[in-house]
Amino acid sequence: MTVNRNHVEENIQNKLSRFFSVSIEEADANQIYKATVLTVRDILAQKRKLFNAKTREQGNKKVYYMCMEFLMGTSLRTNLNNLGIEAVYREVLKNYGFDLDSIYEMESDPGLGNGGLGRLAACFMDSLSTLSYPARGYSILYEYGLFKQKLAEGEQIELPDIWMPGGDAWLVPRQDKACVVRFGGNVTEKWDNGRCEIIHDNYEEVEAIPYDMLVSGADSEAITTLRLWKAQDIRNFNMELFSQGQYIKAVEDNTMAQTISKVLYPNDNHPEGKLLRLSQQYFLVSASLQNIIQDHIAVFKNLNTLPEKVAIHINDTHPALCIPELMRILMDMHNYSWDEAWEMVVKTVSYTNHTVMPEALECWNEGLFRLKLPRLYMIIREINERFCADAWNHFPGNWDKVGRMSIINHGQIRMANLSVVGSHKINGVSALHSDILKTNTFKDFNDMYPERFLNVTNGIAHRRWLCYSNPRLASLLDETIGSGYRTDAKQLSNFLKYQDDKSVLNALADIKHANKVDFSNYMKRIAGVDIDPDSIFDVQVKRIHEYKRQLLNAIHIISVYCALKENPDLDIKPVTYMFGGKAAPGYYMAKDIIRLICYISADIQKNPRIKEKLNVLFLENYNVSLAEKLIPTADVSEQISLAGKEASGTGNMKFMINGAVTIGTLDGANVEMCEEVGKDNIFIFGHTAEEVDELWKKGYASSYYYNRNESLKKAIDYLQTGFNGRSFSDIANYLLFSYGIADPYMCLADFDFYQDAHRELVTAYEDKEAWNKKSLINIAKAGKFAADRSIDDYARDIWKLKKQLD
Repeated sequence: MTVNRNHVEENIQNKLSRFFSVSIEEADANQIYKATVLTVRDILAQKRKLFNAKTREQGNKKVYYMCMEFLMGTSLRTNLNNLGIEAVYREVLKNYGFDLDSIYEMESDPGLGNGGLGRLAACFMDSLSTLSYPARGYSILYEYGLFKQKLAEGEQIELPDIWMPGGDAWLVPRQDKACVVRFGGNVTEKWDNGRCEIIHDNYEEVEAIPYDMLVSGADSEAITTLRLWKAQDIRNFNMELFSQGQYIKAVEDNTMAQTISKVLYPNDNHPEGKLLRLSQQYFLVSASLQNIIQDHIAVFKNLNTLPEKVAIHINDTHPALCIPELMRILMDMHNYSWDEAWEMVVKTVSYTNHTVMPEALECWNEGLFRLKLPRLYMIIREINERFCADAWNHFPGNWDKVGRMSIINHGQIRMANLSVVGSHKINGVSALHSDILKTNTFKDFNDMYPERFLNVTNGIAHRRWLCYSNPRLASLLDETIGSGYRTDAKQLSNFLKYQDDKSVLNALADIKHANKVDFSNYMKRIAGVDIDPDSIFDVQVKRIHEYKRQLLNAIHIISVYCALKENPDLDIKPVTYMFGGKAAPGYYMAKDIIRLICYISADIQKNPRIKEKLNVLFLENYNVSLAEKLIPTADVSEQISLAGKEASGTGNMKFMINGAVTIGTLDGANVEMCEEVGKDNIFIFGHTAEEVDELWKKGYASSYYYNRNESLKKAIDYLQTGFNGRSFSDIANYLLFSYGIADPYMCLADFDFYQDAHRELVTAYEDKEAWNKKSLINIAKAGKFAADRSIDDYARDIWKLKKQLD
């Protein structure tokens, strides 16, 4: 599709006239932003129409990717670059006095995701379009995101994440695709001539209204649709009650229905929250499956070809209810037998596991589930009975094994077990993680279904995270190795030819410093904080969780702080430690870790001599837009989870491709990153996953490590003294004297190794040429970790998908 200056100018003029009744000369920046978005949306819609027509014509198989969150980030810059029309738009807007970069800043991050799970899903949408695979994503149109994080004297305050004004300009309403989802009620069976009719009555109905977000690919004719469901009551408004003066009651049902799509991940530490989360998950899968079935029948006339033409992928266990829901649709609505329906479901569905943490493997109370989803409860019971019978035949006499594999056990419905039983393929997201799934988490299932398990290592949208977020580095790559890496990340390896080229190494250093200066100026402008761009930027940004060990980082910082208090003239390289991430509202230990970091920072600000060499910042409300500014500045990437706990990570890959050098454990994708760059270009420390297991078996005692390292002992003791007038004795007790397990994520056991790795890292940084070479090697070896490679792996090994032919 050809887009020239006259075409762009005319389209923007038309949008301004139609929606705002102003000319381009009269328009303000907000009107220009929305008009620009609408013109780009039209281009995407036209491309989607053509691509979908070709898909139908060729009868290609299509993947439907279900996930509770998609952390998309802003869309305008990415779409303009992917479509190859940014320069035209920049010229047109400049001609009328508007700066495109300023227009970019007006866009809000969509509140559709939280962390790595949602960011991965967003990266996959980009790659599916770029690689021309027929695909559609499904999620919920949350009115509010997780929350907007505000920090007040170290306390995390959760404010509403109001993203719709501005962000909704990308959404295309599809009222024609609305459907109805039923909750609760009574279910009875009626048999007639050997056929079972299911009667469902006294249920509540919620209408699911889809809104489409169109996702472009780079240098591709394909468009991937992310379909987002909004909930509203089927009746919407009770006129009779309103006429009687019962105004609140008249809209009460609609308000309750809308709660389903109100907030991402509502707090579930109470029964109402659990019920809402369950309702959200069923709402997503039921509406999506109805849509998939409707579309399939429209093209292929019946459902017999479903497994050959449809791949349904559940990203983590949140959409696992699609397994019993698809059974319900096939049996109750389309008259397939149990055996026919089950065969179709298993052949169609696949599952990605994202965690080995037991508390993150979802379970639902059996009574609550039966109350909210009575028909699905009946189906899951039948699935479980049939599966347990098969498992018993595989492992006769082994009650314990069958019990561990059972979907329903001790009044709990185990969604991970359901996902494994109902999927033809189950993958982990790094080589280490997939191995742990087969040898530990799902060992029993692997014994029964070894052909189902495989690995697909995560990847990132390298165009967003390198080409568009770090244009200086992208320009250097274009000059040295050409632009082919933009659509084929493997070509980044050609950059290795320049690892001994001093001019290129110096250019890399200049780019990093310029990015650091830009970020320091940005933080001064928005937050009033001073950052020394000549210091080492050491960054740990991710969800705040004990296993990710922000606490280990903080303890090391305290040890440096104590050394500087004793001797302010200590000869050390200045380091700025930056943290970012949100703690779940009910996760009090994570909030305490945020509080500790903020208080360390406040204490340092009062000590100018210490601040010259040690600075600590907690970046408020970390999101995709902030990440795009921060990641290109990092010298050091902290990936320090306890070995065996992190499934993969994707932040580690974003830092790597931007030239940061990783300090990390042999956990998640760090293992494969180390294999790619070599041990000389990454700082690996700590116990391995096997050593961690062995340590637990022997009986882990954190006090042993506390007593053998004087620097560690001083840091832990200083927690009692505290920072900025506040003691953190509770964290010291957590590490040493917990009534459960002291130091459950082994911060103290790994401290020695971590401290040594930091010393080695700072020494290495002093040799700028050698450091820049490490940075270059990391960039050159990052091609493996592109989402394009991940999607090709999924398409080939799991979905059996072919690219759309031109």
